[in-house]
Amino acid sequence: MKIRTMGRHIRDAFKSLFRNGLMTFGAVSAVSMILLIVGVFVSLLFNVNKIGSDIENDVNIRVFIDLAADQTKTDELEAKIKALDGVESITFRSKDEELEDVTKNFGEELSLFKNDANPLRNAFDVKAVEPQKTSAIAKQIEGMDYVARVRYGEARADNLFRIIATARNIGAVVILGLLALAMFLISNTIRATIYARRTEIEIMRLVGATKAYIRWPFFLEGGMIGLIGSIIPIGLVWSVYLWVYKGGSDFFSGSSFSLLDPNPFLIYVSAGMVTIGVLIGAFGSILSMRKFLKK
Repeated sequence: MKIRTMGRHIRDAFKSLFRNGLMTFGAVSAVSMILLIVGVFVSLLFNVNKIGSDIENDVNIRVFIDLAADQTKTDELEAKIKALDGVESITFRSKDEELEDVTKNFGEELSLFKNDANPLRNAFDVKAVEPQKTSAIAKQIEGMDYVARVRYGEARADNLFRIIATARNIGAVVILGLLALAMFLISNTIRATIYARRTEIEIMRLVGATKAYIRWPFFLEGGMIGLIGSIIPIGLVWSVYLWVYKGGSDFFSGSSFSLLDPNPFLIYVSAGMVTIGVLIGAFGSILSMRKFLKK
């Protein structure tokens, strides 16, 4: 296509936007509404995914060592655990460290059990490469010699993994549904615009204009509607997310959980919203044109 012809199509698309102001406003409003909802759900889904990953990574296996195990047996047990497939790291915690943590949480009265009176056991903290394999690794460790017991919050961890997976799947389905709804609404809005201009399209066909020539201005117009419609939702998503991020940072302070950093997350979301808006607008226009160009 010649540059001059493309320039004419772009000019015609701009003229059409202003000439059909009411229709343009309706289409832009539909795009803005849908993109705002998509932006909110995307931000929510990705942060649920982030916090879910933080929670998964915070799940450790606590391996309590049998009191009969001397240093040699303890070292042998550590080597066996390290050799298991899927183990990322293993950290030794002495019973004195365990007692110190318990004392901090439950009071200085427990400091009476220091040294030889300490009733606690030495332990290993084991982290899995893939959190979902925590249960399988724990079961392997349970069968090893000199292991007194293994704890990783079995029921809580397994339920947590299921909830996180379900939330991710539901979020993905909701976003796909919103995109389909956006395509439907915008397609119908643009179809109404095209219907109002059906006489113009018929005249163009009568004078010998090709289908591609007729389609291009509407294609560009749909893309422009999507671009314009993405501006307000992007501004709102930025403002709300920065406010939520500040509150979330204070709320999660001191924990291993956090929300996604606004930079670059909001840049990616903004780019995605612009891209979705332009594509939905452009292809919604193409779908709407098919009926008129089949005749």
